[in-house]
Amino acid sequence: MAEFTVIETQEQLDRIIGDRIKRAEQKAAEKYSDYDALKTQNADYAAQISQLNEQIQKQSEASKGTETEIADLKKKVQSYETASVKTKIALEMGIPYQMASRLNGSTEEEIRADADSLAQLIGKGKPVAPLGSSEPVANGNKEDAAWKKFAASFNSND
Repeated sequence: MAEFTVIETQEQLDRIIGDRIKRAEQKAAEKYSDYDALKTQNADYAAQISQLNEQIQKQSEASKGTETEIADLKKKVQSYETASVKTKIALEMGIPYQMASRLNGSTEEEIRADADSLAQLIGKGKPVAPLGSSEPVANGNKEDAAWKKFAASFNSND
């Protein structure tokens, strides 16, 4: 250890303290030598963060628009499916096609129950067979000749 010397003047004190201050400044300079680099790096990171936040905001708005469009398309598909089910059930129950849209319900069972009650109100009309053939008959047909004779008997009685 160095021998202790008495400090007698202000200049001696300033020199000793100055040396001590210089050593402390050098240590601090070494310790914090990358402060400016870290400061610029921090500023760069802040700029990147703000850019990324802007991108996130834009993509979020775009996805909201897409989500809205998807929801609208899902509603359309649901309405088409419901209309298809209503038409199918109406035809099964003998309800006229024009009345299929009047059926109510959100599930197939509810629609079927409504169609059943509507079919009871309308009455299931069984198809009636035509009274005669509407097809043209060939000239050499025996049935055609019989009908002509029958029709002629009415005309001759007049």
